[in-house]
This record gives sequence, C-alpha cells and structure tokens, in this order.
Amino acid sequence: MSIDSPAVVTPTAYLTLHYRLATADGTDLVTTFGGNPATLMLGQGQLAPFLEEALLGMPEGSHQTFQLAPERAFGQRNNELVRDVSRATLDENSAPGAEYRVGDLVDFAAPGGGRFAGILRQLRDDGATFDFNHPLAGQALTFEVKLISVL
Repeated sequence: MSIDSPAVVTPTAYLTLHYRLATADGTDLVTTFGGNPATLMLGQGQLAPFLEEALLGMPEGSHQTFQLAPERAFGQRNNELVRDVSRATLDENSAPGAEYRVGDLVDFAAPGGGRFAGILRQLRDDGATFDFNHPLAGQALTFEVKLISVL
C-alpha cells in the first residue's frame, strides 16, 4: 500500500462512520446522518454481522449504499418460529402482575441459560402465540455508509 492509498476496512478495523439502515420504502430504522458519527470496532457485535460484511474492503472516505435482500439481511421469515406458549411458560417468564398486549416484545429464558424474545401475536386464557422471528425478517433493507476514518 502506498502512502497515498486510503485505509480499507478489515475484519478488526476501528471505524468512524455515518450509517443509515432503512426499510425498502425508505423508512429509517436507525441513522447517524444529521448527528454525531458512530465510532466502533468490527468483530465486537456492535453491528449485525451482515452489516460488517458489507463494509469489508471499503476505502476510507467512501460513501456507498447497499440494497440487501432479506436473505442477506435478517433472513426470510420462518413459520416454524411462530409458536404457541402455555400460560405456565408465559407466567414463568413474566414479572409478577405483568400484563401483555398484542405486539409486545417478551423476553424468555432459553434452555442452557440464554435469553430470546418473541412478539406477542395472540393472547388466550390458556396461553399465547409468539413470533420468534427477528422483527425485520423477510424484509429487504437499505444500508447507507459514509466512511469517515479507518484505523
């Protein structure tokens, strides 16, 4: 690399950038444009892996927009991740006296000690139906990046 060549993004690069993640119709989900840029280190989980992958090889100072199909973003929706949960399971994972409404995101204990979350789709006396797909699964996304610096 000559002294004149801009630095490029590597899997462990430290970056300062503006970025925007939007739905296919242009609705911003998150944006730093118009505010302070983000500073982050790749490989630390600060950005979703598919977003980090899009940045690899980008030269410092570049401004790019990526159109991400669902399979390159949060994946396709999986109907097997829409599951019924018994009232007992819901109660075990709820704070005492918790009241839920359709559309609420509810956190559950996973086998082995982890956590996972689902969106409440239906509430019944004997249980509930939850969608454990990522809320953006099945959606195409736009990822815009203005790379300010790469270390």
